[in-house]
Amino acid sequence: MNEPVKPDDIDAIIHERVRLSIVAALAVSPQLSFGELKSTLSLTDGNLSAHSRTLEDAGYIVVDKTFRGRRPHTAMRLTAKGRKAFERYLETLRQIIDRGGNAGGGPS
Repeated sequence: MNEPVKPDDIDAIIHERVRLSIVAALAVSPQLSFGELKSTLSLTDGNLSAHSRTLEDAGYIVVDKTFRGRRPHTAMRLTAKGRKAFERYLETLRQIIDRGGNAGGGPS
């Protein structure tokens, strides 16, 4: 029989709702600008900055700061480590769902 899934098996860095949204958006796009993420996820500058910094510190995303003409441009992309962590996160959720569905109790 498989080992039970424990709450500690869920990646706490990704699990926070804003960071999960950022990682999910970046998982389906090679790169998104700060403005695109901010608009897509309805975040404030400060909220996106703080959560992207946490993801960057964990090595899950890369934040590229450049200039386009004279204007600063910030873009983010998922790293290989971040993609792997997101895939593990999704797999852990699938295991929880599958085991819950096989528990046999049915609705109460």
